[in-house]
Amino acid sequence: MNVKNDLFYTKDHEWVSIQGDTATIGITDHAQSQLGDIVFVELPEVGTSVKVGDTLGVVESTKAVSDFYSSVEGNVTSVNTELPNTPDKLNSDAYGAWLVKIKFTKKNPELMDAKAYSKYIEEEHK
Repeated sequence: MNVKNDLFYTKDHEWVSIQGDTATIGITDHAQSQLGDIVFVELPEVGTSVKVGDTLGVVESTKAVSDFYSSVEGNVTSVNTELPNTPDKLNSDAYGAWLVKIKFTKKNPELMDAKAYSKYIEEEHK
């Protein structure tokens, strides 16, 4: 399992990169391995206003359909327009195939660093 040290993580197995007031959100390597072959991605509209915990879209695999959530409060400024046509990029490069970018004013206080997320996964699979 690949957990990058320079990112934050959620209990829903999403990663968050914070650069200034922009949060880039994707699904973790652990999430994509649990989902299996990803076949469909639904993304929000640019300009959508979101709060922490709001559903941003859907990732569908051959095993399951999973919502993904906002870990920040703000406005969607960009979506990865390649993913609806090539959703399998989430399997081959979970940390490169981001889902959305959000200009944020508040972030989820429960975001975990890499060490805490690794421990969370271990506990989850006991």
